[in-house]
Amino acid sequence: MPILASECISIIKHRKHNTLNQERRFLRPRRQLVEQLRKKGIEDERVLQAIGKIPRHKLIDTALHSKAYDDTALPIGMGQTISQPFTVAAQTELLNIEKGEKVLEIGTGSGYQCMVLCELGAEVYSVERHKELYFKAKEALREFGYKAMLKSGDGTLGWSAYAPYDGIVVTAGAPVVPDDLVQQLSIGGRLVIPVGNDESQMMLRIRRTAENEYEREEFSNFKFVPLIGEKGWGEG
Repeated sequence: MPILASECISIIKHRKHNTLNQERRFLRPRRQLVEQLRKKGIEDERVLQAIGKIPRHKLIDTALHSKAYDDTALPIGMGQTISQPFTVAAQTELLNIEKGEKVLEIGTGSGYQCMVLCELGAEVYSVERHKELYFKAKEALREFGYKAMLKSGDGTLGWSAYAPYDGIVVTAGAPVVPDDLVQQLSIGGRLVIPVGNDESQMMLRIRRTAENEYEREEFSNFKFVPLIGEKGWGEG
């Protein structure tokens, strides 16, 4: 039996009502997350505002919605996670991105970090090793209106076609700093990358000060999934 036009309108209104209710449900937890990050030491208000705009609950399984705005990493499949919001905020703050700067992200994952960079007005390029996550992130970015260039491939090699970059952020733990990434920095460009063993990694910021000169800074220890690739950890 065909659905009447009036019934179609009723269904659409019901769906919109449910969507609005869901957004209201997550509004307070999102604001609380921002305040929590501020108390933990995140000072860049632009980063905090970006975190406060992004619907993190839409990037994870509905079964995890109750934890969507907890300051914790959550599984997204393929042995990967959506990063802890504090980690995303801390790496973004270290990048110190200005509007219009070109940024390369290694490890698109759910697209969360990518969205934060887009909110800051960066021109974002992102590489994801897992094709399934690449397609999901690409769809999520399109759905929420974010424009970024994505590709599926080995992030440890960077993305030389669009180099140099004003900033590069690596969202997985590396055993060493991949030379390909360093070489793809512009003069004045910053690379933020966690480096260490499989238990803990130290956050590094490497700034290219001249053609063959770099400055290295060390920050806190973090825990990331491993950076897999030719210049990272092996598949095994």
